[in-house]
This record gives sequence, structure tokens and C-alpha cells, in this order.
Amino acid sequence: MLAITTKYWMPKTDYVKEITNSVRGKIENGDFIVVSEKAISTAIGNVIDESSVEPTLNSEFIARFWMRTVWGFILGPMCQLPASLLQHLREYPFETGSRHKQVALQHCGLLQTLMFGSEGGIDASNLAYSYVSLPLENAYRIAQKIHRELLQALQKTIVVIITDTDKTYSFRNFHFAPRQTLFRGIHSFGGTLAYVVGRFLGLRRRATPITAAGRELSVEDALEIAELANHARGFGAGRTVWDMAEKFKVDLTDVTWEMLQTVKHKPIVVLRSRR
Repeated sequence: MLAITTKYWMPKTDYVKEITNSVRGKIENGDFIVVSEKAISTAIGNVIDESSVEPTLNSEFIARFWMRTVWGFILGPMCQLPASLLQHLREYPFETGSRHKQVALQHCGLLQTLMFGSEGGIDASNLAYSYVSLPLENAYRIAQKIHRELLQALQKTIVVIITDTDKTYSFRNFHFAPRQTLFRGIHSFGGTLAYVVGRFLGLRRRATPITAAGRELSVEDALEIAELANHARGFGAGRTVWDMAEKFKVDLTDVTWEMLQTVKHKPIVVLRSRR
């Protein structure tokens, strides 16, 4: 398994070229190339600047009451969130939080918006200022594009998998995730409800495979590959926006693109199956 360090993928980055150059000479036929959904979203400009968003009464209520009280004192402890995160939720920023929840309402719906973070795949960590990345709408076509380019440029038959750090929960052979995924066998429903049930019951949780191109994978293989890649990749500038701001010793919306470029980013992981 090899986690490949690249430069930070800014918006308008040619991510296919970056992937091709990064894995050249490092892959063999049959390898799995696992790519971060957020890195691709950022590269193609699938991002929103929340500083220009106008919150509504609904998003303000969610930021002020739901996040601070319900997540901070009820759902957070039920889900065994770490003490530091609980404190951040109890002090959830009203203005920036209201704008963020408005974006989530517009793009993912209420059940996803009621999550404490990563609403439907929306992610603010490892992004500058007030930017957030959105989940990919055409993930399968993007995976196919990467697969086709690697086959043509490097003459390698591989499998491309796009993954997200958000968790899929497993109860025996039943797998479910709070966010949408294209993988057959992973049920996407409930948003916050799915997350709370999975955490409260202590179910096995693994990173979520979004889609794959190259050959069909069983859901169990896809989940294992996604989780292995997640561990190898790490969290860049931080697991959450609070971690990121603390790392750079700035306020939540004061992280710059230049700061992010100083951190090791590993958007690509190569895994080799045992033969």
C-alpha cells in the first residue's frame, strides 16, 4: 500500500494529469487506485464560498439551537464524540454556522443538514476561508475518465475507486451510510438518524466507497479498500475545521490557500491485492 504525496489540488487543477504523473512507475496491473472525493471536488471547482450565502430562519435555528444544544448535550454524548468536539459544538459559531447550514439545506436536504458536520458529503476541512466542497454529482463518469487515462497513458489495467472519509456502518451483511453512495449494497438513508444509530449501537464503521471503474467489486471488498486507504491517507491539515484552524493558529475562516499548500496532502493511495 502506498499513499502518494502531491501538491495541494487547488481549484482548476488538472487532477487526471496529477494522478497519472503521480502513479507513473508505481503501479502494476490489478492495482487499486483510490482517490479522495474531496480532492477531486476541489480540483474541479465543485466548491461554494459560504461568505456570500444568506442564511434563513431555519438555518439560524439549526445553528443556534440544534447544534449547540441537541448535538452538544444530547446526540453528541450518545454518539460518544470526543470531549473537544463536544465543546466546539456547544460553542457552535452562529453566523458562519448559519450560512453553512443554509448551504446544506439547499444542496442536501433537512435530514443531512441536521448532521453535526459533513452534511451529505459537504466538507469544510482542508479548504481555505469560507469555502466548502460539495459531493460529486458525476462520480462514476469521473472514475471512468481516470481509469481510461491511466489505461491509455500507462498501459495498466487497474481499478479506480473514489472514496469519502464519512463512514458506512455494517450490521452483519447489512451496510448503510448517512450520505449517498453509488455502490450497490450500501443503503443510503436517514442522514443524521443513520449516523446516530450506527454510532450509538457501536456498529463497525469504515470509510465510504462512492464509486469504482475498471471492474465490479463486492461491497465488502470496496469497504475494506476504502478504509485501508483512509488510514494510509491521513487527514491533511486536520480532521475537522476546528483542528485545521488550531493547527494554523487562526480563526475558522482565516485559513489561506497558501497555508494549505504547506501541508502534506495524500489524495491518492495505491493498493495491491495479494496474489
